Amino acid sequence: MAFSPEKSNFRSPLKGPPSPSWNDLLLKNKKALNHVLFTMHLQSRSNKQTPSSSPSPQLRKSLDFTLPSLVSDPISLLSDQILLSILSKLPDSQRNCNSLVSKRWLNLQGRLVRSIKLLDWDFLVSGRLFVRFPNLIHVDLVNGSLISPGNAGVFCSNRLLSSHVDCSADAKDWFLKERFVLPSDEIDKGLRILASGCPNLRRLLVVNASELGLLGVAEECPTLQVLELHRCNDQVLRGIAACQNLQILRLIGNVDGFYKSSVTDIGLTILAQGCKRLVRLEVSGCEGSYEGIKAIAQCCQMLEELILRDHRMEGGWLSALSYCENLNTLRFMSCKSIDHCGWFDEDVGSCLTLDRLHFEKCQLRNKESLRTLFLLCQEVREVIFHNCWGLDNEMFSLSTGLRRVKSICLESCSLLTTEGLESALLLWKEIQSLKVISCGNIKDSEISPALSTLFSTLKDFQWRPDTKSLLSAGLVGTGMRKRGSKLFKKTCDWKSLPGA
Repeated sequence: MAFSPEKSNFRSPLKGPPSPSWNDLLLKNKKALNHVLFTMHLQSRSNKQTPSSSPSPQLRKSLDFTLPSLVSDPISLLSDQILLSILSKLPDSQRNCNSLVSKRWLNLQGRLVRSIKLLDWDFLVSGRLFVRFPNLIHVDLVNGSLISPGNAGVFCSNRLLSSHVDCSADAKDWFLKERFVLPSDEIDKGLRILASGCPNLRRLLVVNASELGLLGVAEECPTLQVLELHRCNDQVLRGIAACQNLQILRLIGNVDGFYKSSVTDIGLTILAQGCKRLVRLEVSGCEGSYEGIKAIAQCCQMLEELILRDHRMEGGWLSALSYCENLNTLRFMSCKSIDHCGWFDEDVGSCLTLDRLHFEKCQLRNKESLRTLFLLCQEVREVIFHNCWGLDNEMFSLSTGLRRVKSICLESCSLLTTEGLESALLLWKEIQSLKVISCGNIKDSEISPALSTLFSTLKDFQWRPDTKSLLSAGLVGTGMRKRGSKLFKKTCDWKSLPGA
């Protein structure tokens, strides 16, 4: 018979009885536990008295009190500070459940919340937001500022903004008449209430705000560091110029299908003169030219990251980047063109501190502008091409001017072939990392011995150029791909029968 030490009741005679666990001791001595908690509660009350003062009559009466019965809720004897310390160490997944225990726990849990995304504008205007969450430092007002009609059966979504659309009206007419967002006066009123209730605000997301509303936030919230403005223009940027400690700014001026707003060189110059501590700047759907980018580069000397999303910049703006003294990362996202200039600018200068260059969902069809950009970023060490259109062998060969590249990432670049990749990789003497993902024209069978030798020396190497070949290799031996052929054969035989 097999012996199982887990199920057997056998106990060695050399060992004494098993020691009881702490849970057993607490359950058997519940009266002692309650007495300890009650004593802690009395001690915390007695510590509030000064050493020279005598105990109050109420405290003397409580000290003479003997516990006649067990305390029904021992946790209620803990102070708010101790209970907050306990609740703060629990995972976020349990916080919603903890708030259902009692009203006290609900209030304490609200004091632990630091970030919120507002969905009901009245919740802010009525002041209930600060009663429920008094310690907020991150507030997102974008979704709460959008007007959702009662018969909203259509949901219009963009990567930057989402809103319900009135089914009884034309969608184009709905957005052109600005019926999807609260008016600026109502937004400014909410910003004044928010600034007075959250003086320690650090991060704010808002749409359709005016200059006066942002000025109020800048005066009442000196610790504001992160700001995201939807539907902003040159006039609005006068308000954020008062934010002296602003470090991260995201300007969204134009969103296709939702609204059109204009940020020009005037607004960029006002921004540069007011927010000189910017570390990261993202401009989306904004206009401008050489003068606006030059003002930001000269005034915002701490700028380390610049992101341009779907920009409408005039031709020749790239040369202004040479004035950036500490720029480390340059990102292009969803841009139809890098620069509209039709010539190669040999006097573009260089940005010596630039280390990372990223392209995502961009159209890389202008050879001269891409050549000018690579000349400007000749000291870059990391290059990423993610789902870019027009990146063929000829366009990719321009990147060979980046002599100090150490990391290259190619994802969803279907026009690039193995030959074009090899010609560039063999020229990069300092290459250490390579990632090739979902590039259909790069084939395993076309890898040369020189390229294979280079792969063996890389420190970081990810090679998944063709997902179809990867799937076929994973299905070898399973017989899954053969079942379909049998089905088609049966179908063909059935159709070949007479009268079919």
